[in-house]
Amino acid sequence: MAKLANKIIPRLSYKQLIKQHLEILKNLQYESGLFAASKKDSNTGYNKSWLRDNFYECMAFEVIGDWATVEKTYEALLKVFLKHESKIDYAISSKPKAKHEYIHARINPETFEEFWEDWGNKQNDSIGAILFRIGELVNHHQRQILKNTDHVRIVNKLVQYLDSVQYWHDEDSGMWEEDEEVHASSVGACVAGLKAVKNLPGMIVPEDIIMKGEQTLRELLPRESKKKFVDLALLSLIWPYNVVTEKQREDVLKNVEYLLLKERGVVRYKNDHYYNKNPDGYSEEAEWTFGLSWLAIIYEHLGNKRKAKQFLEKIMHDITPEGLPELYFCNSSEHNENNPLGWSESLFIVALHDLNKKFIKK
Repeated sequence: MAKLANKIIPRLSYKQLIKQHLEILKNLQYESGLFAASKKDSNTGYNKSWLRDNFYECMAFEVIGDWATVEKTYEALLKVFLKHESKIDYAISSKPKAKHEYIHARINPETFEEFWEDWGNKQNDSIGAILFRIGELVNHHQRQILKNTDHVRIVNKLVQYLDSVQYWHDEDSGMWEEDEEVHASSVGACVAGLKAVKNLPGMIVPEDIIMKGEQTLRELLPRESKKKFVDLALLSLIWPYNVVTEKQREDVLKNVEYLLLKERGVVRYKNDHYYNKNPDGYSEEAEWTFGLSWLAIIYEHLGNKRKAKQFLEKIMHDITPEGLPELYFCNSSEHNENNPLGWSESLFIVALHDLNKKFIKK
């Protein structure tokens, strides 16, 4: 299937490709405004909504200027937090101890209810991500995201929540929803989010909680955590968050490309067991497609268009008639069933757009 698609795709213009993949991505959005992680009829659980996935899935609509879609999604996200405001209040009054006391990162896209089964719900980066994008949308795109006093109040409470959980040294499950550690990618997302909203009207962001996060980053980087030397999640600290120094950025890129970059994607981290081909879960890690788009976006932003195009060309070989899957099995043309993955579709669209701005008319 992938080979057939690759014979067709080079004939498409970038504008046509973007339109094609926007349609795929749009089909993942529910009437509520929230996006599913993958197909709505998925039997892997990816028909549900993740806070983090919605953050990344919206980026494609931002770059093309589809503000109606973006604002609908962020209005829905604010409704999610307002629905669970009493839980957030409780977490603010007393630092959460059990995982279920944290804001859940995965919700029902139609009712906004939480799913109560254990799912690594300590994911501070997802809250930092939403704060970051709200700040960016208001500050840099002049979008009216905070439409009323309820919105301002709940965003302030998200700031207080990060303070209460002490995100700068809180052991969370991170971007991959797994082992609880202090993750640089989670801390960096929170730092970026707090910085982004601190100057919004009505916001109260204590400077010291930003400084504590920055101190943790200085101590951890370029590592992801005490256990993980390198991790795909670290790319988020370069883009979109931009909370690293030039040296830290160079080290992260060097480590990711040397240790995690494969032919069809980027390994999340060494000895990742998720969809590992080896029965022992060792050294045959799955290759995540959005890693290639992520690198293309970063290098385009750094002005290295030659390298950005190389990564974009690589991801062309990952496309199937259904879209971009979550991952391919190690050294294989076989992908998993989460196809299309909304996150992969969105970053691919952003990479296509950013590399071809002068040819694309909005």
